Amino acid sequence: MNCLRLTARASAGLLLLMLAACSSRESELRRFIEQTQQEQATGVVALPEVKPYEAFAYSAQGLRSPFQPGAPVTVGTTSVRPDNHRNREFLEQFSLDTLRMVGTLKIGNNNYGLVMAKDGLIHRVLPGNYIGQNDGRVSEIKATKISVIEIVPDGLGGFMERPAALAVNE
Repeated sequence: MNCLRLTARASAGLLLLMLAACSSRESELRRFIEQTQQEQATGVVALPEVKPYEAFAYSAQGLRSPFQPGAPVTVGTTSVRPDNHRNREFLEQFSLDTLRMVGTLKIGNNNYGLVMAKDGLIHRVLPGNYIGQNDGRVSEIKATKISVIEIVPDGLGGFMERPAALAVNE
């Protein structure tokens, strides 16, 4: 019986201790609520203005699609073609980007362009000579530039002329 009384007293003490702890937490909660109510209320940030939808009227439906070729192309009808029957010149074995203009030379009435190949040798060229691997024909020689017209594939089965140049590097 003694043991039972002791257990009952311990249980009652524990219950009182728990109630005391709850009451202290309750007072903390009330204090927090009162403090929060006394603070100044902040305003709500206004939402940004919604712009009205503006409809776009597409007016280019009658124009050519940029993803289609401009004019009907018939393969092989261009007048520009490389001449496969002519004898190749020495500087045609080198790519145009490996050739370097190193100067000019005037002998009599002829104005020669001086071109260094990747083999280290310097070669003389005149307008009408061919250089580079794309049937490039020298069109003009100036003091600082050799103008070339190349014949390259146009991607549609034909060929087109493309200007290129060798310039003096200082």
